[in-house]
Amino acid sequence: MPDKEVILSAEGLRKLEEKLEYLKTVKRREVAERIRKARQFGDINENSEYEDAKNEQAFIEGEIVQLEKVLRNAKVLDDAAIDPDVVGLWSRVKLEDLATKSVLSYTIVASTESDPAQYRISDESPVGRAILGRRAGDIVEVQVPAGTLRYRILEVSR
Repeated sequence: MPDKEVILSAEGLRKLEEKLEYLKTVKRREVAERIRKARQFGDINENSEYEDAKNEQAFIEGEIVQLEKVLRNAKVLDDAAIDPDVVGLWSRVKLEDLATKSVLSYTIVASTESDPAQYRISDESPVGRAILGRRAGDIVEVQVPAGTLRYRILEVSR
């Protein structure tokens, strides 16, 4: 199965590259040092510090492999090719919940850049998928486990 293309902003690409560099240079060294020190405590079969450090090492190596895969399949989106009136990646969108009349503001981002706490939702999320390609004034329905949510797109900007 071919790897999925990952669309990133230039900023998102830079952040992932910085994180990968940090993991490879700083975290790898820190964990290797923890393993070295833990070995000095004696029998590694009954050494919880050693076991913990080895687990962290495996986690970091897995994260490095995942980041390398994402970066290998990364495509930086060209801002000039974006229609600012249509919801797409990196659009800032104001939505009105038609049931509660509350207004929500989100930025649509690639899944690797999503951060719901910062109102950055993935283009693969239910809301993200429902509003992609739509314009201000459109009404969208979003299927969620609890039922159907209806939103009016109030504003689209870059």
